[in-house]
Amino acid sequence: MIDESSEEHFRAGLEESLCMHIFSVSSAMVGVCLTVIGIIQVLIKGQKATTFADDLLAVDALLFLSSCILSYWALRRRGIKRMHKIEQVADTIFLCAMVLMAIICVLITFDISYHKPLELLNSKLNTGLFA
Repeated sequence: MIDESSEEHFRAGLEESLCMHIFSVSSAMVGVCLTVIGIIQVLIKGQKATTFADDLLAVDALLFLSSCILSYWALRRRGIKRMHKIEQVADTIFLCAMVLMAIICVLITFDISYHKPLELLNSKLNTGLFA
């Protein structure tokens, strides 16, 4: 039989492991968001255009940063109940940020796939290349 203290110790280890994963992945995702913002800015700088995706990526980076800070805070807490509550908030914010990241990927893909060929076609029609 497993006594309560060993079960509590095992549960604390799982909580700490989950916090470590949230901490490491969310900090990496902040870097990914900032990198993609930089790439988008370099690509659209010559076109004098702005995108909604880079604004959403900045918000997403803040969400991942919040999740990273909360998971770090949960790792620093001594009480299991306090750690669990903070970790739940960090986990929820992390999942919301991941969903937002998927939506941003769809927006970027849509922008690349549909808007750029249409702009090219319109510019060729306006210059009379197809006349």
